[in-house]
Amino acid sequence: MPKQQQGKKKGKNASAAKASPAKMSLGLRLGLGLTLGLIFAFAVLFVTAGTLNYWQGWAFLAVFFIPNAFTFIYFLKRDPKFLERRLRNKERFEEQKLLLRWGKPFYLIAFLLPGCDNRWGWSRSLVGEVPLWLTVFSLVIVLGSLLLIFWVLYVNRYASRIVEVEAGQTVISHGPYRVVRHPYYFATVLLWVFTPLALGSWVALPAFVLLIPFYVIRLLNEENVLRAQLAGYMEYCLRTRCRLIPLVW
Repeated sequence: MPKQQQGKKKGKNASAAKASPAKMSLGLRLGLGLTLGLIFAFAVLFVTAGTLNYWQGWAFLAVFFIPNAFTFIYFLKRDPKFLERRLRNKERFEEQKLLLRWGKPFYLIAFLLPGCDNRWGWSRSLVGEVPLWLTVFSLVIVLGSLLLIFWVLYVNRYASRIVEVEAGQTVISHGPYRVVRHPYYFATVLLWVFTPLALGSWVALPAFVLLIPFYVIRLLNEENVLRAQLAGYMEYCLRTRCRLIPLVW
């Protein structure tokens, strides 16, 4: 075989070798992140509960992590570049950095409460147990919220974990974006409101509700950025009036 052809063949092999590890690396990063998240959630729920006999905790982990795993696998096969963008987590705006800094302790406290409540029976003694029907209903809402998040990501491949406007980005106005301007935040708020009830805790509900203002502030700041940097967003706001809650606000 001529040296020139050998060189071309080696070049192609080298390119393929570089492309494959990149995709494997993304899959490994996602798998590792999901595994660590599952371990952390397991520890937060069951260590605080002091027992493995906490069926609401097991049900919540299944309902939460199975749809997330499906979402990761789907986009890893269909649009890995989108997942790469979703992994970016360094905020550019100071307002968003402050929200993250102040929000993390609230999230931790909120998630520590249901297990502690199960262990020491605060809800049982103060209000009474969360009814079985309400726990099951809340688990269904949690699942529905995660499916809505998947729909949002499927419709809007510009959806990012950080506030930014990418080159070539366009306004998305179909699917869930016909109803509210920020369906991802709506689904997330819905998810957190019903999480404590899915975990069998009345006491934790106020702590999760206190997370909502963080999303409202983030949303308002994000809208300022979109109005200033995303062509056509002002017109979209005139067509779709509600920001977060359908028919309300």
